[in-house]
Amino acid sequence: MTLRYDIAGTPIGLVTAVLSDDGLLALHVSDDSDRWVLEMLAREHGVVPDRTPGAGDALFAQLDQYFDGERRAFDVAIDWSLTHGFARDALRAACDIPYGETASYGEVAVMAGRPRAARAVGTACRTTPFSLVVPVHRVVRADGTLGEYGSHPETKRFLVELERGAARPPAFSIPPAPERSRS
Repeated sequence: MTLRYDIAGTPIGLVTAVLSDDGLLALHVSDDSDRWVLEMLAREHGVVPDRTPGAGDALFAQLDQYFDGERRAFDVAIDWSLTHGFARDALRAACDIPYGETASYGEVAVMAGRPRAARAVGTACRTTPFSLVVPVHRVVRADGTLGEYGSHPETKRFLVELERGAARPPAFSIPPAPERSRS
């Protein structure tokens, strides 16, 4: 398997996109480093992806459109090989939550075919390898409160408000975006 990665800045932090021959394998948002996603892939696949500037340009263009309010869904091939069993089902169900709307963990469990698996949905959302592209930020608590998003509830609030048309700049520091080629 050939793995390559690329990095770009977004309004919510640094995005590391890892691509396989089959599509997007992982997308991770961080505030300072791509090290976590690369270490996880080294453990899962026994390889470290090659840094390939430009490999993520099509995805990064879609992310730019999303943050500009011009895109409601991502049109990228996804390599689901890092997900398994019910977690994969839950993440696929999260993809069915319409832009600008939310669904509870319990509702997603029903959508995924296991109505009593709300906690398992939470675990799938927390451990997703596909931040943003698979919209786990749209999955909320039963009482409608947003909950966490990779220990960054302010990011989840920003994404939900962005989709509802009320986004404002995040109230945390974002590192400067690395340069990327735009061919």
